[in-house]
Amino acid sequence: MRSFRSIHTRLFLLLLVGMLALVLITTYLYYQRATEQIRTKVSDIAEKNMSQTAGLFDLLLRSYDSVTKSLNSNTELIRLLQDRGNKDNPVVQVNNDQRITDTLGAIFYSRDDIVGIHIVTYSGRVYSYERSMGGMVREYAETAWFRVLRQSSGEMKWLGVYPHSLMSGGFDKPVFAFGRQLFELTELKPIGIVLIETDASAIISALSNASLGADSIVAIRDEHGMEIISTAQGGEKTGIPQDWPSTVRIDGIRIQEMNGSLLTAAPIQKPEWTLISQTPMSDMQLELKKTRQYLMSVVIGVIIAATFLAGFISRTFSLPFKRLIRQMKQVEMGNFRGEVKAGSYEEINVLVASINRMVGRIDELIERIKLASISEKNAQLQALQTQVNPHFLFNTLDMIYWMLDERENDRLGRVILALSRMFRYNSEWEEGASSTLGSELEQMRNYLTIIETRLGERLHVNISVPMQHLDSKIPKMTLQPIIENAVKYGLEPMAQSGTLHVYSEECDDRLLLIVEDDGVGMDTATLERLSDILLPGRSRTEDELEPQMKVEQVEGLAVSRRGIGLFNVDQRLRLMFGEPYGLILHSESGQGTKVIVVMPRSDTRGAEV
Repeated sequence: MRSFRSIHTRLFLLLLVGMLALVLITTYLYYQRATEQIRTKVSDIAEKNMSQTAGLFDLLLRSYDSVTKSLNSNTELIRLLQDRGNKDNPVVQVNNDQRITDTLGAIFYSRDDIVGIHIVTYSGRVYSYERSMGGMVREYAETAWFRVLRQSSGEMKWLGVYPHSLMSGGFDKPVFAFGRQLFELTELKPIGIVLIETDASAIISALSNASLGADSIVAIRDEHGMEIISTAQGGEKTGIPQDWPSTVRIDGIRIQEMNGSLLTAAPIQKPEWTLISQTPMSDMQLELKKTRQYLMSVVIGVIIAATFLAGFISRTFSLPFKRLIRQMKQVEMGNFRGEVKAGSYEEINVLVASINRMVGRIDELIERIKLASISEKNAQLQALQTQVNPHFLFNTLDMIYWMLDERENDRLGRVILALSRMFRYNSEWEEGASSTLGSELEQMRNYLTIIETRLGERLHVNISVPMQHLDSKIPKMTLQPIIENAVKYGLEPMAQSGTLHVYSEECDDRLLLIVEDDGVGMDTATLERLSDILLPGRSRTEDELEPQMKVEQVEGLAVSRRGIGLFNVDQRLRLMFGEPYGLILHSESGQGTKVIVVMPRSDTRGAEV
């Protein structure tokens, strides 16, 4: 259950389901479109085939009709058939019969599909020219098809397809028979009939052009709906209703699906027959079946590819989170040294980088707190070691002050009182290692009271710190070492009097507490020596502050031989506020020295510490 809730599993399922849904919808729409196109294509092909086949039959039947007309319009042939005056002259009769059969033979050999040409006169004579026997004259017994031709009025009679020849001997194959009544053109009197038999395979071959599939059945129906000829094997019927289609002669080619088959019909104009084709839908589905098989193989391939792709994408997306979770567990156990390397999408890289920075910041803060705690304890221990019964010392100094006050020695009393307050301020470590800027300035005034007593008029002090800066937090004993170094190394070596100026300024989110003197300053060699003492790699310039306060970059701070020293001050500032804060020193030989204490403003300190 937990694995189902994971980003990897849910993203994998979401991508897989989305891609599969898209593939299935696309496949379904493509299949529907392909089915529609195939049906349209089949309908067009069926209509074209039926139209061509019907046209072919029209041409074939017209050519058959022209053969019979050529016989009826042959005046020499009609004259020879009417010549009865030579019955007593056998030689003339034989000669006439030969001329008649020669005429029939000429027409017989003009076409390859004619099986036999037969003329039956009403006088009982039969003239035939056929494949098996050539030209012959024989007697004839009247049959049913003969009566059909005799009852006609000279129009073409299409007798249809018969399983064997009606008059030709030695031809045991289906034949297509047709004929007409012959007339004497002068008096328009009927003199007999002409019967032509053609090989039915030519018609069946023409019917095959209308087939759309291997199981298609093509048939020709007469005007009464009876099948004349069909491509079905063994006399099989099409199974199409006899009255379908009833409007084919009005509508032209007709296409319709019925009883699982595709039915097409086209009219044959000359004898008013109908060409009908019946194709099972299973034959029509062959191309669709191939399309389905192709789409199925494509879908299976796409599903496999989509599975791998969804797994790859979900793994790529979730792997940075898994690494992040492992790193957070390490952080939870107290290990802040690790770092997550995502190498993924930009948004995830930004998130991981932010978390790495946060963990690094936490580790830095923890180390800073540890160092601050150690420094504070060491300072407390050092203070305790230097204290010798501080209460006794305070009481003794107070007693000396009151004794001097009784003797009206105010100057020495102020010195003793300042010294007493300094000792009391320095020994109050129970309140912590930090103080306020106001308290530090008060401690500085006590220290300057002692120094001014010693130096007299040689030292002038100016303090200009606004009231709103007095509540700013600052490490205890920050200003005294700076003032002590300024007086001892900057002002005391001078022959004339010097000025010590203490003031504060704001720069963005930082508060700058500046101690400036006009003493002897420092040369380049001294600054380089100080650079070697400070921690390597630290770089802080006044370019980070205001342009009018540009100073040289200082990479080291001096350690005073007496007191805590400037190095200790800088270290405690960085431990309390962070790396961007501390001391900045600027000095030029003969021009004086400026020490800048950089710390956060009181309204931004909470975000920096």
